[in-house]
Amino acid sequence: MKKVILSVCVLLVGFSSLIQAQHIKSPSEFLGYELGTRFTRHHKVVDYFKYVSSISKNVKLEKYGETNEFRPLYVVYISSEENIANIENIRENNLKQAGIVQGTAALKTGIVWLSYNVHGNEASSTEAAMQTMYTLITTKSEWLKNTLVIIDPCVNPDGRDRYVNWYNQTKSTPYDTNPDAIEHHEPWPGGRPNHYLFDLNRDWAWATQVETQQRLMVYNKWLPHVHVDFHEQYINNPYYFAPAVEPFHEIITDWQRSFQTQIGKNHAKYFDKNGWRYFTKESFDLFYPSYGDTYPTYMGAVGMTYEQAGHGKAGLGIDLANGAVLTLVDRVKHHTTTGLSTVEVASKNTTKLITEFGKFFNNTNLKYKNYIVRGNHTKINQVVSLLNKHQINSYRASQKTIKAFDYYTGTTKSVRINSGDLVISTNQPKGKMVKVLFEPEAKLSDSLTYDITAWSIPFAYGLHGFATTYSIEKSSTTPQTEIVKNNIQKTAYAYVCKWDEVADAAFLGKLLEADFKVRFSHKKFSVDGNQFERGSLVILRGENKHLQNFDELITDISNQMNEKLTPASTGFVDYGADFGSDYVAFIEHKKVAVISGEGTSSLSFGEIWHFFETQLQYPLHIINTAYFNHTDLDEYNVLILPNGFRASEKQLKKITSFAEKGGNVIAIGSALNSFADKEGFNLKRKKDDDESDEDDTAKKDMKKLFIPYNQLERESVKSSITGSIFKSTIDNTHPLAYGYTNTYYSLKLSASAYDVLEDGFNVGYFPEGTTTTSGFAGVEALEKVQNSLLFGIEYQGKGKIIYMVDNPLFRSFWEHGKLFVANAIFFN
Repeated sequence: MKKVILSVCVLLVGFSSLIQAQHIKSPSEFLGYELGTRFTRHHKVVDYFKYVSSISKNVKLEKYGETNEFRPLYVVYISSEENIANIENIRENNLKQAGIVQGTAALKTGIVWLSYNVHGNEASSTEAAMQTMYTLITTKSEWLKNTLVIIDPCVNPDGRDRYVNWYNQTKSTPYDTNPDAIEHHEPWPGGRPNHYLFDLNRDWAWATQVETQQRLMVYNKWLPHVHVDFHEQYINNPYYFAPAVEPFHEIITDWQRSFQTQIGKNHAKYFDKNGWRYFTKESFDLFYPSYGDTYPTYMGAVGMTYEQAGHGKAGLGIDLANGAVLTLVDRVKHHTTTGLSTVEVASKNTTKLITEFGKFFNNTNLKYKNYIVRGNHTKINQVVSLLNKHQINSYRASQKTIKAFDYYTGTTKSVRINSGDLVISTNQPKGKMVKVLFEPEAKLSDSLTYDITAWSIPFAYGLHGFATTYSIEKSSTTPQTEIVKNNIQKTAYAYVCKWDEVADAAFLGKLLEADFKVRFSHKKFSVDGNQFERGSLVILRGENKHLQNFDELITDISNQMNEKLTPASTGFVDYGADFGSDYVAFIEHKKVAVISGEGTSSLSFGEIWHFFETQLQYPLHIINTAYFNHTDLDEYNVLILPNGFRASEKQLKKITSFAEKGGNVIAIGSALNSFADKEGFNLKRKKDDDESDEDDTAKKDMKKLFIPYNQLERESVKSSITGSIFKSTIDNTHPLAYGYTNTYYSLKLSASAYDVLEDGFNVGYFPEGTTTTSGFAGVEALEKVQNSLLFGIEYQGKGKIIYMVDNPLFRSFWEHGKLFVANAIFFN
């Protein structure tokens, strides 16, 4: 009798679930149009997820943040009714499995995280997210018994709505499949990036953007076993899914690689059945740590990228080279299929997934047990802040002499560890990610890569790095972040502030905006026994009598910005230049403009925009190329040319006139080509040593004729640099380099090289014998780097052209280079 009652109960529960599922509207029913026949604006997508979560016990919706343009960010949890009711217990047990939470794990539920629409104009994936959720809770609920699926339906709502709004305004009715039609050609900057025009798929590790910062807080609470990032690629490519291609980072396990293949084969089964084209093991590697597939992989997941043909060019439908029409309906089907297939394979392999996930966090075989960084305490605190975003632990060391690998010398030697040094141990659950972020050079198994090949945090932050093969004791006293408390000094002749980081430049900007008169020193000096380096700020009481509450104002601003002021009782220095000297120069308030729009790199412009608004916190005036020729540049002091900008003859004449009248022009990256080899400018592209020898050049060209066709791509890497770190020589007596030592580690992003200036200042250059400190560079590219320019200045009339060959603001993570930009703005 009990068995009969139990059977009836099970049937009733099943019938109840079926009735519930039958009452949930599909995306098409809810939206009022067939999914894939329109692009759905973000707020309607959110409405659908809210609707389903309100009536289904299989779904829980959580808001985790908000974008710069105030759009909400959500994740949705999808599983069996029992699992949803027990969701917090599942989460805690998973963290126990990883060793992050203490205790014995009792986990039977696999966790799959699906991220959609990180690139806003790759918009089919958000449509597929709605259909995937609906299918899981209606017809595939069996998989949910042992699987928790987390869906982020739109990682980049600002970019998506930028694209969708443009497309809905522009498209023909019916839509035009002709690739020449306007609806297939997005205007600058396109929908791919977020508000600040950053590529969010390259921000996972650096977390410079609010979307990433808020997502990581949720992601690291869960640490899924599988993570998929849904993308789109060019229209004539078919569908790409895992397994990935070499190079794989060495910490990736055999299991992670083999499970990618297992999932790929399951996808192939469905694609084969439908006759859909696809490819695997090409293009997309697993090396650079800041992607939506690599970051999760280095956090223990099986991380994968799926790429559907389409992106912003495809619209609702477009003609392909093979005569077919690719529609949004097709794209949604393909992404829905791979999403469901991923959950299916995970559900069938839950026990193995959980077991192998737990094994990943065993870090006993890692060579280096600790990474140590030393240097400016503010920069060390910035590293701590970054690690905290990833929930990676760090601590201050006990004083001790140890054997350690020195990043600067590339040798192992005796090193005295100080109490202020920061230690990041690999003996913690996320030890493998620690290795990836801090290792001096990642092992590269193949030179054909999809992105940069060097990123080591000590170099990126301008800190001295060390690595040890044994443990280091934790200091008994942990230094706290210094909270500056300046006091009013009515008797001070002047206030002095150091200059060695962007925070100092932000403080200067605030003073200038508040109408303070500020000076900076061209010489090292000492006053009242306090020593200061070149670039230090000097604010004289006598020059600021127009400010009625001078002391109160400067003290308030400095305390708000945590900036230490040193009162000086006199302008008569112990050594250096007295405060009345011409060597203590006046800083004018700068009105800064940047060029944006068609013809510039949206990414480079976005980096500049983001830097000014979030770090420098100084006004920036954005001038679009569409009306640049009609803009009166006499209104500005500084003009920034982003990477990608190439001045026309008319634009170059205008820029030159601006400089001749006293304006300063900052050219970044390929913007240098506006001046290189042009009459009236000293900048020259660097030529090969044998380029002038016609016989040698002919021999070189002849050799290329006999390279096998299948080796052409690999041969091309000989002349390329894929994001590698090089040590440069710096003239830190020049204002452009104030705050730096005489060496600087630069992230070189391309093989473009320029001769050192014959007339002007070579503030930074790569000397004879320069080679990579970390990362890949082809042999031919290395030859050009030697004796080439990094930072240079040449005069044009009363003004200057400031050349920055390598972009110091790249992806906003190369913190050590940013002060060069501040110096170029305020000190030149």
